[in-house]
Amino acid sequence: MERISLSNSAFEGDNNAYLFADGSETVLIDTGDWMATTREQLEAAFSDRGLEFADIDRIFLTHWHHDHCGLAGEIQAESGAEVFVHAADAPLVAGDDDAWDAMYERQKQYFAEWGMPDDRQAALLEFMADGETTVETPTVTAFEDGDTFPVGDIELEVVHTSGHAAGLSMFEADRDGERVVFSGDALLPVYTPNVGGADVRVERPLAKYLRALQRIVDADYARAWPGHRDPIDDPADRAKHIIEHHKERSWRVLDALDRKGPCDTWTVSADLFGELDGIHVLHGPGESYAHLEHLERAGTVVREGTEYRLADGVAEELAATDGERWDLEY
Repeated sequence: MERISLSNSAFEGDNNAYLFADGSETVLIDTGDWMATTREQLEAAFSDRGLEFADIDRIFLTHWHHDHCGLAGEIQAESGAEVFVHAADAPLVAGDDDAWDAMYERQKQYFAEWGMPDDRQAALLEFMADGETTVETPTVTAFEDGDTFPVGDIELEVVHTSGHAAGLSMFEADRDGERVVFSGDALLPVYTPNVGGADVRVERPLAKYLRALQRIVDADYARAWPGHRDPIDDPADRAKHIIEHHKERSWRVLDALDRKGPCDTWTVSADLFGELDGIHVLHGPGESYAHLEHLERAGTVVREGTEYRLADGVAEELAATDGERWDLEY
């Protein structure tokens, strides 16, 4: 396996594509985005290894986001490669119009529920439209949690880790006598993957992502090969750190409601993240919503229309903790 680093200035740092080319077939995990620069980088990396797009036999995608699947259709068109992705994300990757229309309608519904101002909605929709791609979409084969695929002398096992995206999946493998994982955006070395805004189809996004993180802790992998940036040498410790990060964020959400009184998701987002632009206008309130929804289900927060307030007695309980972080149920 070789890691190919591909440029990405919009999200969590350089993308990774993972190439398996030593066996009887050539396999790729993720492709990077569809930008010309990325295509040139991937073609150059292949050329350095005596390969071209036409040599790819299979592509495994961690999820539907364009910075991970952007070149899948072009590679498939040149090679006939079979493209695999989780069933929850398959319609989006395949460019199904009904699936995309449903996504856009749900986004607009949430923008209104979150209290996003009309001018910010318009700017965000324009930004997302500018980022849309008309490149060729692939025909896909859907997989499910637990499915296995032989790749050379190893076997990839699908681990479904919904939260950041409905179909987000990792691939476990035994490599050099160790259990490792290709973690996509489920586990990143620097940033914490956005939940709530990155895929508005996901119900209970924070709860699902916390369970995914705990699954990583329990697996105790020797190494994670993430969708962005460098390998992670202690995946369990990184997953624990992100769990603690979300506990801290839940405290900050409750503190915002305690200080401001009843308010909508947009107001909580502004308190947490300040002024946002670009795609973060979606991610900020989306993450705030994920926490508010989680706390509402726990009975700590009460929703009334589009506003949230602390449940009765919670303010006193917060004061009694003297700054200790609020715990989270999975």
